[in-house]
Amino acid sequence: MEAIHHLAHLNVWAILVSALAQWILGAIWYSPALFAKPWMALLKLDPNGPKKGLAFGMISSFIGSLILSFMLLHIIVWSNATTLHTGLFVGMVCWLGFIACPNFAQGIYEQRPFKLFAINSGYWLVCLLISGPLLALWR
Repeated sequence: MEAIHHLAHLNVWAILVSALAQWILGAIWYSPALFAKPWMALLKLDPNGPKKGLAFGMISSFIGSLILSFMLLHIIVWSNATTLHTGLFVGMVCWLGFIACPNFAQGIYEQRPFKLFAINSGYWLVCLLISGPLLALWR
């Protein structure tokens, strides 16, 4: 029971702010100002096509960011990360182990361009490098 005792002490506001930061970064990252055009071209999506599923995707994205932030906070608490540097380290290690490695291999199997991996995984790297320190400092 002691292993989950920390659940009562998780900072809900830190989780919400972390998820919101990821969601806003996603809106910027996949906007025409940054990577929307190459991302859509790599996926062969028509930028002028119907926006079917956009609202559901945005809601799902935020829910996913909430879950990711909740899980990341667990890892931060378990690793006793309480500084900017330890938060960055935990974010980087989580990105490398849980996002970069499996997505890189999946991209090879699916014969997807490396540029698509770089865009998508780069987004998650920046998210975790923001959320890791935020959660470590504000846990």
